[in-house]
Amino acid sequence: MEKMTADELLKRIAERYREILGDDLTGIYVHGSLAFGCFNAKCSDVDFIVVVERQPDTAEKTAMTEVLLSLSDAAPEKGFDMSVVLSEHCGSFVYPTPFELHYSDAYKDDVSGDITGFCERMHGTDHDLAAHFTVLREVGYAVCGKAVGEVFGEVPAEHYLDSIMRDIGGAAEDIGYNPVYYILNLCRVLGYRKGAGVLSKEQGALWAAEMLPPVWAEVVREALRCYRTGEEYPADEDIPLSFFAEYMLGEINE
Repeated sequence: MEKMTADELLKRIAERYREILGDDLTGIYVHGSLAFGCFNAKCSDVDFIVVVERQPDTAEKTAMTEVLLSLSDAAPEKGFDMSVVLSEHCGSFVYPTPFELHYSDAYKDDVSGDITGFCERMHGTDHDLAAHFTVLREVGYAVCGKAVGEVFGEVPAEHYLDSIMRDIGGAAEDIGYNPVYYILNLCRVLGYRKGAGVLSKEQGALWAAEMLPPVWAEVVREALRCYRTGEEYPADEDIPLSFFAEYMLGEINE
């Protein structure tokens, strides 16, 4: 299957989800890098929320997951990140937020082994949805269905902050395993703490590159370059990245 653009993929998904869910589909909503306008097919996934009026049954959840699997070859390398959430939990926000189904390419092996069992098990609560809903209200858009403002209520600032802080909890220990992810996330969390607003990874890096001391600004610029090109972050034994993480966490928690 030939590669498709993110917009083409979302249009195809919307068509199929309308068939599966009918009138119970409230809408499909884009967040993440695609909503911020910094999507990169080399290193971004297609992030979207499916809002429904009632709990989908196992057959519907299986059918939705099968649609994403069928489009895997046409999708960007990182694939999809999709959550199904009840409309009532979007308008009247609950934290951590209940979800009915979550799928990303990280679950491919589980799905291929037992898709029905996966769909039966895959429900619960997710702290990340506070960040996703906040981004939706800031820059997100509907692929189909009701407008964002009609569906998503306000997310309290303390819940958004807790959500993004969880992304960087292990930064000092784990930054060496996934440098670009942690460097850019640390930047956008610090930006939010310093009043720069809700930022994408790219926006957070651009803000931090102007605000941090030169030695750390250079680390950020290199991470941003790798984010844009899809390259791996080069090892530098002179300045361990854990020092950067500790500095940033200190500033964030100040």
